[in-house]
Amino acid sequence: MVDYLTENLWLLWTFVCVIALVLEISSGTFYLICFAIGAVGAVLVSLINTPFWFQILVFAAISTFSVYGIRPFLLKYLHPSKGERLSNVSALLGRQGIVIEPITADRPGYVKIDGDEWRAVTADGSMIERGETVRITAMNSIIVTVEPID
Repeated sequence: MVDYLTENLWLLWTFVCVIALVLEISSGTFYLICFAIGAVGAVLVSLINTPFWFQILVFAAISTFSVYGIRPFLLKYLHPSKGERLSNVSALLGRQGIVIEPITADRPGYVKIDGDEWRAVTADGSMIERGETVRITAMNSIIVTVEPID
C-alpha cells in the first residue's frame, strides 16, 4: 500500500483536496479552500514525478499565497459587508414615526415607531398634533426628541 501511494502521490493530494473542499462547505470561512487550491498545485507537480519534499513545498507556497492573496478577494465579493449595523439608540435616530398622542410644550406626547410607542418631546417646545409624521432627532433615556416633517 505504501509503495502504491509513493508511486501515485497525486492520489494523496487529490484526497487532501477533496477533504478540504468538503470541510470548507461545512465551515464557509474560505480558509480550507485555500488548502484545496494548494493541493491542486501539488497534484499538478506530482504528475511530473517530482520529489515529495518539492510537492509539500508547492502545497505550502500555494496555500499560503491563497490565504493572503486570494481569500481577501473571495471574502470581499462573496461575503460583502452590509455596512455599519445600528442598534439601540443609534437605530432610532433619523427614523420617522407617527404622533399618536399630541405633543405640547408643557406635556410630552407619544410617537409610534415601527409598532413601538415612545414618549416624545420637541426640542423647541412646539406643538405637534396627532397623526403628524415626525423624525427622531435625539434620545434621552426613554424619551425621544422629535421634529415635524414638512
